[in-house]
Amino acid sequence: MKKQMIISVMSKDRPGIIASITGAIYQLGGDVADLNQTVLCGYLTMILNASFDEEVTKEDLRAAISHVKTECTFEVSIKEIQPGEQLEAAGPPKETYILTVQGPNKAGIVHGISLFCSEHNVNIFDLATTLQDDQYTMALQLDLQKCSCEIEELQHKLDAYSTANGLTVMIQHNDIFQVTNEITLH
Repeated sequence: MKKQMIISVMSKDRPGIIASITGAIYQLGGDVADLNQTVLCGYLTMILNASFDEEVTKEDLRAAISHVKTECTFEVSIKEIQPGEQLEAAGPPKETYILTVQGPNKAGIVHGISLFCSEHNVNIFDLATTLQDDQYTMALQLDLQKCSCEIEELQHKLDAYSTANGLTVMIQHNDIFQVTNEITLH
């Protein structure tokens, strides 16, 4: 049986970091299942799930990563999944919704929206924000499976929240979002 590890890496961005980290995993016989990576303010952050033979330890993996030749320091965190502990399936849940938020920049926008979601038992599956020319934009991937109200009521509450906070807020099912925002390469 294979051992699962969740690995988080942060470093000043440069070409080749993903190749270096996955190379260290590969040298230990590891197999990368899921990986998510982004660059923010010149720093790369990556989280990935990899499986290893039982004899590979967190210390082995940390040592392999520390031997990568680089001028950047890798900040690494490793979580070993305990036997019997089930990992959730990768990818968004079936009933995924996309929430977009736009408005003039002010402190507390992310807190306010995340608190709204928490109060309605809406799980934020993914979140991205940008600030450009004093305009703040958020895109959230939401799991509404355990939402404390129906989607219509949630929409009315979001409308009230957006009006009270001077924001433009729109929620739509992921399928509709994908179709209306799909870029075709012809």
